[in-house]
Amino acid sequence: MSPLLIYYWLAAIFILGTVVGSFINVVIARLPLERSLIWPGSRCGSCFQDIRWYDNIPILSYLWLRGRCRTCGQGFSAGYLGVELVTGLLFAGLFYLEVVLNIHNWPDLGPRGGVIVVPWSWPLILGFMHHAVLLTFLISASGCDLQGREIPFPLTLTGTLIGLMLSMPFAWPWPSTNPLPAPVAWPPSPLPEGIYAWPIWWPLPSWLPAFSWYEGLATGLAGALMGTFLLRAIGFIFGIGAGKEGLGLGDADLMMMVGSFLGWQMVLVAFFVSVGPGLFFGIFQALVRKDNSLPFGPSLAAGSMITCLCWGWIGPKLQILFFWDTMMLILAAASAVFFLGMSLLLRVLNAIKR
Repeated sequence: MSPLLIYYWLAAIFILGTVVGSFINVVIARLPLERSLIWPGSRCGSCFQDIRWYDNIPILSYLWLRGRCRTCGQGFSAGYLGVELVTGLLFAGLFYLEVVLNIHNWPDLGPRGGVIVVPWSWPLILGFMHHAVLLTFLISASGCDLQGREIPFPLTLTGTLIGLMLSMPFAWPWPSTNPLPAPVAWPPSPLPEGIYAWPIWWPLPSWLPAFSWYEGLATGLAGALMGTFLLRAIGFIFGIGAGKEGLGLGDADLMMMVGSFLGWQMVLVAFFVSVGPGLFFGIFQALVRKDNSLPFGPSLAAGSMITCLCWGWIGPKLQILFFWDTMMLILAAASAVFFLGMSLLLRVLNAIKR
């Protein structure tokens, strides 16, 4: 596998990402307004003239026209360029981590003779495509949340349905070929990581065998339910303590979508991981944009992708907890008390400030 070939594929994936980013711009601009994503075609918001195809090439057209309409000279937002560039970079980075480096340790069958055009096996490519679809929805939802403080339900519902459909052919532990550990061992042996990192429960019941489509669907459904109910429960507890809404329904819908792609264990961890990006976004909003409001959607999106890519390091350290029902109930109760206490403290501090 020559470095030149790797650079070629990274460049190709980057270009693909910019094209996807161009469509994401359409989603961000039209979906919150309940407008069609297909008709009419791209046009200037000032003179309403159609944008020609050669003026709609991602990144290049924006730079060539210096961010202005060819007809009337009206400037376009730099956000269009930013979304295309960021999406291209994220696609290339995801490809490099999951296909070139194979950080999930999926089976790499390698080339099978002939001219080497794609030097990686198809399980790696399918795994990348699965997570790239999720990444596309996450970028779209983050853009809508940043722009209008709203995550459209049609976006997250569509993503959830696609995630559930993909869960059936990619049932755990596909594409891993590592042998399954003995279910009676304690402490449990590390589970092999597939596109869906872990099954709905371990050991799997006899009526829910590994690799079966209904085992995959059960894993996706459990992830979607965990995502939506977790965020709604935390928002409800925060509302009781602080006396105001803590998390929007769009955030819960976003994690419902994430769960359908990744499973319930990753959703649970991703919520706590998202605190780190949330602090970063909060500081950026306060210092750069002079805005104290904090849309949590981008933080949840970043936390979800970080958790997905780092699961090989995070998962084995938490496995003993996730399949221990008594400990999970204790942690759930402790977390509820913690969030209630923090929200009450915030309410007291606001009262003292007033």
